[in-house]
Amino acid sequence: MTISSFIPPQRTLMGPGPSDVSPRVLEALARPTIGHLDPEFIRMMEEMKTLLHYAFQTENALTLPVSAPGSAGMETCFVNLVEPGDKVVVCINGVFGGRMKQNVERCGATAVVVEDDWGNPVDIQKVEDALKQHPDTKIVAFVHAETSTGAQSDAEALVKLAHQHDCLAIVDAVTSLAGTPLKVDEWGIDAIYSGTQKCLSAPPGLSPVSFSERAAETIRNRKTAVQSWFLDLNLVMGYWGPAAKRAYHHTAPINNLYGLHEALVMLQEEGLENAWARHAYHHAALRAGIEAMGMGFVVDEAHRLPQLNAVTLPPGADDAEVRGRLLKDFSLEIGAGLGSLAGKVWRIGLMGHACNQRNVEFCLGALDTVLSEQKCDINAGVAVDAAQQFYANQPAAVKTA
Repeated sequence: MTISSFIPPQRTLMGPGPSDVSPRVLEALARPTIGHLDPEFIRMMEEMKTLLHYAFQTENALTLPVSAPGSAGMETCFVNLVEPGDKVVVCINGVFGGRMKQNVERCGATAVVVEDDWGNPVDIQKVEDALKQHPDTKIVAFVHAETSTGAQSDAEALVKLAHQHDCLAIVDAVTSLAGTPLKVDEWGIDAIYSGTQKCLSAPPGLSPVSFSERAAETIRNRKTAVQSWFLDLNLVMGYWGPAAKRAYHHTAPINNLYGLHEALVMLQEEGLENAWARHAYHHAALRAGIEAMGMGFVVDEAHRLPQLNAVTLPPGADDAEVRGRLLKDFSLEIGAGLGSLAGKVWRIGLMGHACNQRNVEFCLGALDTVLSEQKCDINAGVAVDAAQQFYANQPAAVKTA
């Protein structure tokens, strides 16, 4: 059998990730590959750290992209900070809090679980109660923006509470970075990880992380070796540390780093606050159309992520069939529900480059067509008009790309 080159279809990606990648980022990926210790590549790495400082709003020296997806960023935080016998309060209000618990247990530590219903934010009072019951806790871990539900928790308050009990705070910001306000230094976050494929709109495969000096000191003073050689920051920083002393650790994913660099340059050009405002703005237009159709959201408005919308299925809708039709007929991808929300919600992403008026109207129009053809119980023919009316009624100063 002769296999020819793979040519992927052109999709509009409006699921939970990956998101659409800008042509500028795709062009950056195609630039000439150079060595991972080339002086020009090392210069780019220094720029990358500066750009990540801006995205995370931090001056942490230990800030870098891990050469693997967001799940490896999560593991980097846990394997470096958690040792056998430690106690960690883990907040679970969706799939990804559950993965935190697995990381804690694989490190030989004890996970004290604080659980909330899917679709709700982390309950701060429950966390405080757990910390009072377990005064020997070392770390509090929680998801800022839960991708499985579209719920956002109060990271600032949770970190403050952790510090009041002399704990470090590990924060999952895979879906929040560059999409909603996130201020690592101002909020005092000790360890944070994200991914490139959400609101940064770069291809998957890298995980930006940042560690406070307190966290870095904890890593340096471990009693046991970090259980992962590849993710041991004591070793990785030999490569990502000061440019004059750069030492080989692994062969970096050079072209993927070009792409992330370009995505971060684009974020800097737009302005972080403008990016936050853009996500909120287009979410409001999407919400107008969804509600006009008669559908709703799982998460209360006060805790709802603008970039990840968990929308309830209308009566008569077949989850898989609708998503299949959208992909086949419109080349549009939206996400299915996970866990307890499987078959009950669609997860519609408005992330990064995909967060724009064209996509909002395209998604609403496609949903309206498919649901109407399936005789689902919706208000047909009104969704796009509702979104367009929202856009028309907004002051020009509010409108963003």
